[in-house]
Amino acid sequence: MKQKNCLIFGGSGQIGRYLIRKLTKNNYKVTVITRNLHQKGYLIKTQANAGYIDVVEAEIYEEKKIRKLFSKADICINLIGILYESGKGNTFENIHSNFVNILSKLCKEYKVEQFIHISALGIDNAIDSKYAKSKLKSEINIQENFPLATILRPSVVYSVDDNFTTNFMTLLNRLPIFPLYYNGKTKFTPIHCSDLTDIIFYIISNNIQSKIIDCIGPEIISLKEILKKLLKLINKKRLLVPMPLFFAKISAHIFQIFPKPLLTVDQLKLLKYDNISSGNYKTNFDIGVPSVRFFDKEVEKYSYMWREGGKFSTEKYNSVD
Repeated sequence: MKQKNCLIFGGSGQIGRYLIRKLTKNNYKVTVITRNLHQKGYLIKTQANAGYIDVVEAEIYEEKKIRKLFSKADICINLIGILYESGKGNTFENIHSNFVNILSKLCKEYKVEQFIHISALGIDNAIDSKYAKSKLKSEINIQENFPLATILRPSVVYSVDDNFTTNFMTLLNRLPIFPLYYNGKTKFTPIHCSDLTDIIFYIISNNIQSKIIDCIGPEIISLKEILKKLLKLINKKRLLVPMPLFFAKISAHIFQIFPKPLLTVDQLKLLKYDNISSGNYKTNFDIGVPSVRFFDKEVEKYSYMWREGGKFSTEKYNSVD
């Protein structure tokens, strides 16, 4: 059987690292494109044995360089996405729409077997969010350029390598009071990164095409419930205070000035909308790949890093006389 070559954009991120390990362990060869080989190449190379992974440095708009890679690719996977805009080039329009438009056209031109694109859950209703609009536009471009593509819409993806639970636990560890936007009622279906990579691998190995799939975890949890669970896991007590929208907007305007903002105005808009399956598309459960990892149990595995005493602060050790 021919060894297939997977071309991955965004391989240095949380999902990328999990996916590289999953694919290479199952005899797929992976080519990862990164914008900074010296900064990220060493990390990417550690995710697979030699001979199974190539790391190529290229800007996402270096079409001539990217074309050469497509000529050898069987599968293209796009994991690139940004949560906030920074600088002239790193805009939602460029990263989510324009770049994906190029990728989908190249997939068609070079007759790639599969194109898998990571979009986002809950974007249909968020019409006032630039992030959501750009994600929706990219999906339209893909369907027009390469109808065989599979578009995955995950809810919040978490793991020890995320920027979701880890950031929240850091803030909850430091702040005596934590603001609740929209009273913390926004609903999520968080999915563990391992579950998401299992879905991607299933789609690749079963040659699933022309689908939009909502990728969700096994439970629906509100933002307030997530914060309470994290507080319990790090053994902290904090006041969760509902923040009026007026003050939330002011704080978001201030935060987004910083290089890595805690909250932007656009993210605040997104928080108005539930991050759960709309029911318009099949979920990973429907296609036979149920999520099996529950939020509490998975986060518990690494939450000790935010507790005083680390691993030695668990109940197991506290109960010792």
